[in-house]
Amino acid sequence: MTKKQHKGRILVVDDEASARSGLEKLLKQDGYEVESADGGQAALALRAERTFDVVVTDLKMPGMDGVELMKRLKEIDRDLPVIVVTAFSDVSSAVNAMRGGAEDYLTKPVDFDALTLAIDRAIERRDLRVEAEGLRRQLREREGGGLEGMIGTSPAMQKIYRVAKQVASARATVLITGESGTGKGELARAIHAKSPRSDKPFVSVHCSALAETLLESELFGHEKGSFTGADKKRVGRFEHADGGTLFLDEIGEISPAIQIKLLRVLQEREFERVGGNERIKVDVRVIAATNRDLAADVQEGRFREDLFYRLNVIQIEVPPVRVRDGDILLLAQSFLKRFSEDAHKRIDGFTDKARAKLLAYRWPGNVRELENAIERAVVLCEGNLIDEDHLPFGMVPTARGNSGGPRIPGATMAEVERHAILATLEAVGGSTTKAAEMLDISVRTIQYRLHEYGMAKK
Repeated sequence: MTKKQHKGRILVVDDEASARSGLEKLLKQDGYEVESADGGQAALALRAERTFDVVVTDLKMPGMDGVELMKRLKEIDRDLPVIVVTAFSDVSSAVNAMRGGAEDYLTKPVDFDALTLAIDRAIERRDLRVEAEGLRRQLREREGGGLEGMIGTSPAMQKIYRVAKQVASARATVLITGESGTGKGELARAIHAKSPRSDKPFVSVHCSALAETLLESELFGHEKGSFTGADKKRVGRFEHADGGTLFLDEIGEISPAIQIKLLRVLQEREFERVGGNERIKVDVRVIAATNRDLAADVQEGRFREDLFYRLNVIQIEVPPVRVRDGDILLLAQSFLKRFSEDAHKRIDGFTDKARAKLLAYRWPGNVRELENAIERAVVLCEGNLIDEDHLPFGMVPTARGNSGGPRIPGATMAEVERHAILATLEAVGGSTTKAAEMLDISVRTIQYRLHEYGMAKK
């Protein structure tokens, strides 16, 4: 007989010997490990000796009823699911038990299929709660040793944290590179927050969003009457950021004229407002970001070489999500917590299929795309789990390439290995033994990799 996926250790509590032994026998035949107790005190004694995945208890029992037993068990293990069984005439008491923390309730005579379904769902929800708490713990630990506003425990991100902490205390200009949506702006803010300038302004300018004339005024300010529409003096972003940090996003998009003026500010630490003659001195640390290859732009004459070297004193490249193994589910859980709280919904986590879909996708839009996908999923979700149908339809593994696999060239060996393992497991129906034979690796290796991917078999 093929066993179901969610088997576990069950404690059956009932003062009626026939009901207790009947459930114990049926559950054992279905592949569960089962122990039984004839009342609340006996159940607590068993729980003191060993752990259980689910407790199935009668509601009405002499001495200690099911509700009191549930409260005592929750004091020991708050995540332990308790399913109560009651007579049909006493459903109101079962509903009150649900409000008190019971996972589910069933009426007598117990339908065995309904019971096993309730048990399997309880175990899955418990596992998701434990996993979510683990992810939150990782987030808290990471926040203690990482950077404010940055999420990720992968080796690639740990390297970013180390470099960023080293440069935070310096005044040197930083150039942050990386694909769109990787979190370059968040990294800039994190560096500022770790720096001695943290109590001074952090001012951000999106350079590609403004025309040349507007960008010049935005950066340096202008005097009254300096151009049509300039009806009063305007203080620019450099002055606003005095003593703090100025973040220039998409620096590769600025015009040659603005490049010259920016170079002068970096060299001399002073500038003039548009239409003015007063030389204004500022103490500003500049952090710039781009998704362009500025070195190539220099070679092709689109970007000044001297400005490039002024900006590129320290370069930090933010890796794309697809190479940050282990961070995808951590990021997804963080976004889920934020959006579910904003929507006043209780969503515990993701189903196995949803997690597989998140991990199989290449995320060309990186963290920003993942954030949008989770926000959409929270809006569509009506239960307490995000399923694959709640995620965008366009999120399919074929985004990795025409063949549905990693893009070659362009993929890392870790990506190629992950695709090979997951695709083979899917082809053999999830059998790690068969997959190991086909891939000529050990079962232990596959299990270890699945644990890394956040898809360890239960």
